[in-house]
Amino acid sequence: MRFFKMYKVEQKLFMRSPDVILFNLGMPLIVLILISLIAGNKEAGNSGLTFLSGSYVALSTVGICCSAFMSIPISLVEYRSQGVLRRMYCSPCSPVRLLACDTIASGVMAVISTMILSVTAVFFFGYRMEGNVLLYIFAWLLTMISMFSIGLMIASLCRTVKSMNVVTSLVYFPMLFFSGATVPAEIFPEKLRVFSDILPLGVGINLLKDISLGIYDRMLIPVVILMIITVICSFVSVKTFRWE
Repeated sequence: MRFFKMYKVEQKLFMRSPDVILFNLGMPLIVLILISLIAGNKEAGNSGLTFLSGSYVALSTVGICCSAFMSIPISLVEYRSQGVLRRMYCSPCSPVRLLACDTIASGVMAVISTMILSVTAVFFFGYRMEGNVLLYIFAWLLTMISMFSIGLMIASLCRTVKSMNVVTSLVYFPMLFFSGATVPAEIFPEKLRVFSDILPLGVGINLLKDISLGIYDRMLIPVVILMIITVICSFVSVKTFRWE
């Protein structure tokens, strides 16, 4: 019951944030519509993906990126700087519970973002996935959990709003623009494509694109990488979390 009450508060705060609504829900939808109208059925490079299918997969991670590297660190570090966490120290709340509530609230926003994209791509632009949908959902959830663990680690390590703003900017913008989340990685120059492939979000996007095409023989390494990131970052976030 206490966990549910805390979660409801966190979710309401997320839903009331204009930035969350704009960047989590609005931006990926607008980019998908523009790309689909301009070059939807054209092949993106030699990837076997059209601009529509590739953009849908990549943009489905934008909500994850915004929540993981902006929403989670900002909310938790602001709580710490405003003394909210210090006052919660004497309550029955625990660091794990607070981190879990914030993570779930962020996850709900990422899910809503992807659902809006899915409805738009399928019903308005005729997108059909070649691969296994359930396997795609599993990979998407794994990508989300992995990115969220990085965001939680940033929130736990950053002690001030100033340091948090610097770190999140250094992580968020490269992930958003150079991992292929917004601009299709298939049209990147070769050197930039290599860089996008080694970014954590780029690993998740490549995994999702393979599954969407029905290519399953390259899944093992990306899945292992994302799981390792999740375990390490989650451990660090719990161990380094401080109330003030």
